[in-house]
Amino acid sequence: MTADAPTAAAPAPATRRTARALVRAVPALLLVLLALVGPFLAPHPIDTPVTFPYAGAGADAPLGGDQLGRDVLSRLLTGGAPLIATALAIALVVTAAATALGILAALRPRLGRWIERLADLTILLPSVLAIMLIALAWPAGGRLAVAAAAVLLGIPYAVRIVAAAAAPIAATGYIEAAAAGGERLGHLMLREVLPNLRSTLLALFGLRFVEGVYIVSVAAFLQLGPQPPEADWALMIRENAAGITLNPWAVGAPCLAIGLLAISVNLAAEALAPARPTPETPL
Repeated sequence: MTADAPTAAAPAPATRRTARALVRAVPALLLVLLALVGPFLAPHPIDTPVTFPYAGAGADAPLGGDQLGRDVLSRLLTGGAPLIATALAIALVVTAAATALGILAALRPRLGRWIERLADLTILLPSVLAIMLIALAWPAGGRLAVAAAAVLLGIPYAVRIVAAAAAPIAATGYIEAAAAGGERLGHLMLREVLPNLRSTLLALFGLRFVEGVYIVSVAAFLQLGPQPPEADWALMIRENAAGITLNPWAVGAPCLAIGLLAISVNLAAEALAPARPTPETPL
């Protein structure tokens, strides 16, 4: 009975990690909620001037006006949903594709070597150059082109992470016993390996979400992705950079929203990451 005590207490660290991740994710969850309800709370249309360009805060515009005199607050409340939705889609596609390829690479080492070599080759391509090439070559460009570039650039890194985490699991006795018992590859991937990668994949999803936010924001500075007069946090920063000294809120408010979103999700992903084994912690 004494030997079973550590096993009974094993779920506690995972529970603490989950609780810590939820606490750290509170700012991001509030921003997501604000992005969902923001368009209904916006006091003015996003494309209608309500004051003079780069006006300071006033009764009609609590955060002042942008470069065209449009209400910064209205555009801030409306501009979060497109950015968050794009980053979320990027994170979902990258995590799903990397999970399938990474587990496959771990279960089929011969095929895995080719998958990892292809991932290594893709990683060598400069990120900014790849974004520009894909976005400019994509018909009509826009947000979809930037998302496609982010997916293609994100999968190779994520595959390496998943493959490294899945390799020790694929080498365990119960996986070998299931394979020897005639279980199909799909069963091994979905029922045997995948459940043991929950923490790794949740952390990976959070990091890919942050990466998606950064890529969409950088693309906006390169005049790729969302285009005026669309309301978007990243686009607001580029559009109003010239008037930052006249109305700091026009740039500072979207900067603060993007930074808080990225930091919160990043800290939550760090809390979900599996703890590194130490000499005192049995494998």
